[in-house]
Amino acid sequence: MARLLVTPALRLFLPARARAGMVDVDVAADPTASLGHAVQAAGVPLTEVGELRLAGMPAPPGRRLAAGDEVEVLARPRPQPLEGPPRLLLDVHLGALARRLRLLGVDAAYANDADDPALVAQAGAEDRLLLTQDRGLLRRRALRRAAYVRGARPDEQLADVLDRFGLPLEPYTRCTVCNGALAPVAKGDVLDRLEPGTRRTQEEFSRCSECARVYWRGAHAARLDARVREHVRLRAE
Repeated sequence: MARLLVTPALRLFLPARARAGMVDVDVAADPTASLGHAVQAAGVPLTEVGELRLAGMPAPPGRRLAAGDEVEVLARPRPQPLEGPPRLLLDVHLGALARRLRLLGVDAAYANDADDPALVAQAGAEDRLLLTQDRGLLRRRALRRAAYVRGARPDEQLADVLDRFGLPLEPYTRCTVCNGALAPVAKGDVLDRLEPGTRRTQEEFSRCSECARVYWRGAHAARLDARVREHVRLRAE
């Protein structure tokens, strides 16, 4: 047998029987298995692992597991530096999180009909970091960059993503519907798309470069401003 010493921050990935009061996880010492395979077989995706250690020394995930090994499984430190451009891709269950990220100006691609193979292909083709709560998806070898999102509610999920990654925030610069970039537009250029009340009360507008949706500071602006300020405050802490 071998033993995994899983840090508390990663214990949510273990089966319930392993989380309930146990400190270590015993695994079969299969000589054909690697450390990384053993960790993922126990339930912990390697995307969430910062370092593996044997006898206090760093060990690569590809090292073979031997009988008697005690492997420390450590979480990624926070904030976690991004290994590529700050472009995200969210799975089909994270639509509300995608809208909140876009509100803050984060490039967050999302489609509510994308299956797992399509997500993996898009993440690779566009060099995006895939965010998901699907642990099976995180184990796909073709994924170069991916992360598990903690939290049941969208605001909890957003707080987790902002805490984990140093994302640049540029509120009100992205379309919350399609993720396109917003640019100022003259009122006269969108006049035919405005309701009479909006024509009378608003003078400044933005338009999405992708879907042409028009934005302005309406009655909901104060509520959105408060939400943005709160998210920016959390990001700065």
